[in-house]
Amino acid sequence: MMQPNRSFLGSTPRNISRHFPSLSAISRRQFTGAASHSSNKIQVYTSTSRDPFLNLSVEHHLLQKTPPESTILFLYTNDPCIVFGRNQNPWMEVNLRILAQFRDDPTSVGWTGGPVQLVRRRSGGGAVFHDEGNVNFSVICPPAVFDRNKHAEMVVRALSSLGKPNTRVNERHDIVIDIPDDPIGTYKISGSAYKLTRLRSLHHGTCLLRSPNLNNISGMLRSPAESYIKTRGVDSVRSPVRNVGIENAAFEAAVVEQFASIYGKFDVQEVVSDKVLETDSISKGYEELQSRDWIYGQTPKFTFSTFPYEEDPRERPQLDFDTKLRFEARHGVIDKFTAEGPSSPTSENGLSALTSSSIYNVSSWGAQLSQAGMADGDAAKVGPWMDDILGVDFTKPQQ
Repeated sequence: MMQPNRSFLGSTPRNISRHFPSLSAISRRQFTGAASHSSNKIQVYTSTSRDPFLNLSVEHHLLQKTPPESTILFLYTNDPCIVFGRNQNPWMEVNLRILAQFRDDPTSVGWTGGPVQLVRRRSGGGAVFHDEGNVNFSVICPPAVFDRNKHAEMVVRALSSLGKPNTRVNERHDIVIDIPDDPIGTYKISGSAYKLTRLRSLHHGTCLLRSPNLNNISGMLRSPAESYIKTRGVDSVRSPVRNVGIENAAFEAAVVEQFASIYGKFDVQEVVSDKVLETDSISKGYEELQSRDWIYGQTPKFTFSTFPYEEDPRERPQLDFDTKLRFEARHGVIDKFTAEGPSSPTSENGLSALTSSSIYNVSSWGAQLSQAGMADGDAAKVGPWMDDILGVDFTKPQQ
C-alpha cells in the first residue's frame, strides 16, 4: 500500500484508513485552520478519542465552523454510553437504575463493560447505545442538498462492499439487514438523527458492527418508569437489533471510499484526538454536554402519575401502596406535586413544598416527601419505590 498523503489538498481516499501508523493526530491549530478554511470543500476526519462528550463536541464544532458549501465526513467510536435525543426524557427512555448498577456494582448484574455514561445530544431522534463495537458516522453538508437517505445509502453500499448485501434503508431511514429463514427476518443495525440550521445540515448515525453488549441494549433502553410518564418529548421506536459482524477499521475504510465515490478528492483528511479539546468552542461545548442542567434540565414538560387520568388513561401496574402520586415537571423541575392517600395531603392541597425541586437533585424521595408533609409511614413506602423507578442512585449528585 502507498503511504498516505499527509497534505490537505488532493488526498487519495482509498489509501487512508482509520489506523495511520506513520501519522500523529493534528494539533488544535491545524484542525481549526483546516476545518474553517474556505477552500476546503470536502473534508474527512476520524477521531481516536472514545469520549462521547468530546466526539459530539467536535461534531458540533464542524457543524458550526466549516464553510457553508463544504461537505464533511466525521467517523468516531465511543466508550459505552447511552446517547438520547435533544427533546427526549431520560426518565422515560433509559433504565437509570441499571446504569447505577453498572457503575457501582457491575458484578452483581454480570456487567464487564465499565460505567455507561448518559449523554444528551444536540440533535433530535431517539435513544441509542454506543460502545467499542459500533462506529458512528456523521455527514455535514449544505441544507440545499440534504437528503435523509443519501448518506444512509452510502453506508449501505459500504456494507455491501464488505460482503453484507442484504442491508437496505427502510421507510424510517434506518439501515436494516434482512436475514433469510430467520424468525424475526429483519434487524435494525443503524439509526440516524438529524439537525438542520440555516446554513448547514447534519445527518449522523451509528452502525452496530461487533458490539459485545448486544444482549444488554434492550434492558438499558427500557425504563421502569415508562408506564407512569406522559411526555411532550420524542419517544424512541424500539426494533430488534443485530451485529453486522465487521471490524471497525474495515467499516470506516469502506465508508470513506464510498464518500470519495460521491464527492471525489478530499481537500482534508486527518485524524483528530483529545488535543482538539484545547479549542475554545469545543471545550465550551464539552462542558455544556457534561452539565447536569443539560443532561436532565433540558427535559421537555412531562407528567408522572401512578394512576390513570383524563390526558393519560393507560392502566398502571399494581403497586404495594395505596397513595396516589402525580407530579408535573418542566426542565426537570417540579411545577406541581400532589399525593392522595390514607394519611397524606389531598390532591387539592398537594405537597407544595416540593414545587421548584429539581428531580435530578433528589437524593432520597422518602426524606423529600416526609419533609414536604407526607406522613412518615406513607413516605417510607412510597420513597424507596420512587428512588428505584426514577433511578435516584444514578441521577443524584455524586459526592
